[in-house]
Amino acid sequence: MAAVASIAMRTLQLSFCNFPSFLSAKRILSNGFPRFRATGYRMCSMFLKSPPEVKNGVLSFNGTPALVGVPENVVVTPLEDSSAFLGATCSDSKSRHVFKIGAFENIRFLSLFRFKIWWMIPRMGNCAREVPVETQMLLLELVTYGNSNELNKDVDYVLFLPILDGEFRSTLQGNSASELQVCVESGDCSVIGSEFLKSILINYGDNPFNLIKDSMKTLQKYTGTFALREMKQMPGMLDVFGWCTWDAFYQDVYPQGIRDGLKTLSEGGTPAKFLIIDDGWQDTANEFRKDGAPFVEGSQFGARLMSIWENEKFRRTANEDSKSIPLSLKEFVSEIKESFGLKYVYVWHALMGYWGGLNPNSPGTMKYNPTLKFPTQSPGSLANHRDTAMDCMEKYGVGVIDPDKIYEFYDDLHSYLSSQGVDGVKVDVQNLPETLAAGCGGRVSLTRRYQELLEKSMFNNFSDNNIICCMAHSSDSVYSSKKSVVTRASDDYYPNNPQAQTVHIATVAYNSLFFGEIFVPDWDMFYSLHEAAEFHSVARAVGGCGIYVSDKPGKHDFKILQRLVLPDGSVLRAKYPGRPSRDCLFADPVSDGRSLLKIWNLNNVTGVVAIFNCQGAGSWPGLKNPCSKTGLELSGHVSPVDIDFITEISSDPTSKFAVFSFKSGSLCKLPLQGKLHVILKSLECDAFTISPIKVYDHGVEFAPIGLIKMYNTGGAITAIDSIVGGIQITGRGQGVFGCYSSIEPKACTVNRTEVEFHFNKQEHFLTVDIPKGTNSWDITLSY
Repeated sequence: MAAVASIAMRTLQLSFCNFPSFLSAKRILSNGFPRFRATGYRMCSMFLKSPPEVKNGVLSFNGTPALVGVPENVVVTPLEDSSAFLGATCSDSKSRHVFKIGAFENIRFLSLFRFKIWWMIPRMGNCAREVPVETQMLLLELVTYGNSNELNKDVDYVLFLPILDGEFRSTLQGNSASELQVCVESGDCSVIGSEFLKSILINYGDNPFNLIKDSMKTLQKYTGTFALREMKQMPGMLDVFGWCTWDAFYQDVYPQGIRDGLKTLSEGGTPAKFLIIDDGWQDTANEFRKDGAPFVEGSQFGARLMSIWENEKFRRTANEDSKSIPLSLKEFVSEIKESFGLKYVYVWHALMGYWGGLNPNSPGTMKYNPTLKFPTQSPGSLANHRDTAMDCMEKYGVGVIDPDKIYEFYDDLHSYLSSQGVDGVKVDVQNLPETLAAGCGGRVSLTRRYQELLEKSMFNNFSDNNIICCMAHSSDSVYSSKKSVVTRASDDYYPNNPQAQTVHIATVAYNSLFFGEIFVPDWDMFYSLHEAAEFHSVARAVGGCGIYVSDKPGKHDFKILQRLVLPDGSVLRAKYPGRPSRDCLFADPVSDGRSLLKIWNLNNVTGVVAIFNCQGAGSWPGLKNPCSKTGLELSGHVSPVDIDFITEISSDPTSKFAVFSFKSGSLCKLPLQGKLHVILKSLECDAFTISPIKVYDHGVEFAPIGLIKMYNTGGAITAIDSIVGGIQITGRGQGVFGCYSSIEPKACTVNRTEVEFHFNKQEHFLTVDIPKGTNSWDITLSY
């Protein structure tokens, strides 16, 4: 691999019509596109903030236009610093409005939109007509140029966050005239309005990650309806390895199968400390599936909950002698915790109890006064991709809990589960209230009521914030979350669909830009024994997320798992939600046939960048004319500057960095803006640990890498300190520790015992074995 010190330069032109006089000082090219001032990456921002404004029909940020043709009924209300609310008014009061707010063309954008009622995906484009319906975050890239030097350019970013304005939810969309529109709707024809002054939070800045973070802080401060990720309690399951039963058994999960799966994982040296008993444990009945009749796809979503207790697979009846069936859920949970050292056992349930809600006629659920209702989807949900589960719930109906009984139901269910030794829950189908809001005060208030009461019950009955939210990508849910901190960030993992593997990885990475400020994004389960297993494993290693598989018992690739999981069942979780690098934000890493995906993160003293070739192995749902080539081999680069918050580990812009490739096992030295060339085939990836080289006693230049047989090598390092005559590194986990050292040390000790080490003089690469059975260590290098 060759290192090239350079800066990735991006060019873009902004196209507008009818330029107002205040733009005359800008440089206009012969093709009619204006060009504006910009620079490349900046370690320290000198960004001057002023509120956005509309003047002469142009919405501008710090003098740079973003939208033209802004209608007179659009209102901008300055909020603080560079942020403002944007809204619109009209003369008619209705429950749903669509307002034009201005046009743009030839500006690169990233949209995060709901392609299904449950799930969000990214879409990249260049004009407003390409902005999909149900967009919940829109990021624009404004490139401006200096008058004297076109290589001297600045890149600024404009963020549009459609939000909740009272009882109305807002989303963005484009029309055929390349006009950006905002849709505001209540979901209840009796909840109407004509003035929506705070439908969108708009903001701008020169760092896209700080822009999103600061905007979410401002929104949280103003609304108070949700809490930011750093304000929430982190559950312990995030830091241990887990196993979910779903793709192992689907709804046929049973106790002996769970025992078998836990046993084989433990025997392979990667014990699960966290278990999700997914769908299949509850007491349900399905009137739409008759014994002996052929299976009808979708009929499973007509099943309803009969009681809050476990079904007969997990509770032995008086007439049964089989010891494989436990006496109760409590006995089973106690048994597997004791036998396999599990720390956390979660079980699955839907927000309404089950897919089809509660059975209105069952003695076990009648106390909650359920009534059969038929969901109605909004025009926005229907405009993109229909969902089988939702269509079936519309057909079969849902047994909806009496609004006055919602908390009683959750409290009964969760207190029972807690009494059985269960530690938490995965709650699915969470966007359903928006379809049941008619006559209930609208989608915003109904969703918020469910969310608040769910979280209240969680904290009353479980400790450690043990909840995973799922199928909850609507902003109604997102902006109503005050306590729950883990949420699924993508559609399901589909092991049997080869076209879904790359889409899954890219989806979570881009969605984490939005979700990562409020939640720890959950990447879902995966198979360790699968053609895309390493692809998924590396993504989770850099994702800053919980790590769990759904392997069938005995079907494991322990070579893969041992790169993620330490022998004690813990994992090396990175600090932040993993997000795309800045130069990937507006490129399509799945379908354009040329772009690689880079995901960056930080550990205590190192950074990590994973690079993926997602091309030629799938395409985005609903995307027109994706690249149809398969098996593409592409080249790209990795650089220390890909880690946007790298100043947390190195504030010196002249620093050099040790860069370690997991795939090749090689180590090299790069300046901040240096580049390492990478070539990857479809479904190939690599993880690079990037560690700042610092000068210690005796002029030793040193950078720790970590456990080099793990994907996130630097996640093993706790701290590094300078001591008299040497360097001390503390960390955890057995394996091979590696580091960059400008000179060979005289001696090395591990936990005060002198050990041998290997020193590669050409790469300045020092490695030392951490003995098996070592959980924590301090390594002292004497020079």
